[in-house]
Amino acid sequence: MDPTGLIIMLAIGAVAGWLAGQLMSGAGFGLLGNIIVGILGALIAGHLLPGVLPLGGLIGQIISATIGAVILLFAIKVIKRAT
Repeated sequence: MDPTGLIIMLAIGAVAGWLAGQLMSGAGFGLLGNIIVGILGALIAGHLLPGVLPLGGLIGQIISATIGAVILLFAIKVIKRAT
């Protein structure tokens, strides 16, 4: 992966993680936490929702990663309640 692709991936992860944090708990997780949640969310969305969104490009990637991050945060919240 070239440096530009890596920077774009980190930026998308940060934005998606921040958006998911705003939607789920009303607060972000810091820059590193947002990036991790966003990247994991993108992986989750890539496996659970392949090709569901008709949007392409940067906006489509951010929306998809945000949906995956919300799913991740919801699953974590459910697991924390169960324990």
